[in-house]
Amino acid sequence: MMELNQLKPKVGSFSPSKRVGRGIGSGHGKTATRGMNGQKSRSGGNIHPRFEGGQMPLVRRIPKRGFRSLLGREWDVVNLENLNRFENDSTVDPSQLKEAGLVRRSAKKIKVLAKGDLKCRLTVRAHAFSQKAKEAIEEKGGRCEVE
Repeated sequence: MMELNQLKPKVGSFSPSKRVGRGIGSGHGKTATRGMNGQKSRSGGNIHPRFEGGQMPLVRRIPKRGFRSLLGREWDVVNLENLNRFENDSTVDPSQLKEAGLVRRSAKKIKVLAKGDLKCRLTVRAHAFSQKAKEAIEEKGGRCEVE
């Protein structure tokens, strides 16, 4: 049975690390494979990955557009066409919308918009309705209840 002290790497898969700065006779002495002059030859001389040799960096070259607040998004929207998955004459409330994956779990408020056609009669509970969505729901015989 093989034991841990008998394990060896595959031939050619392992090369010992280069020992630099051990005298001129080693072949890696004097400048220790860093070359003669320049930033990369100095101690502590490293260049961060975004540095582009003095050229205007990419993050400063591309245009900046708009602003999106991390705190500003309160409303999640649900379109009428998405409400067709619920059964006729059922009541749809925010918890059911979250279970169905129509709104985020962290949504604070839900607004129903009028995109698409509603094909069933529903009682919809939400925080807000667009005027057209309200008309479309009531036209099918449903009700809109504001929470």
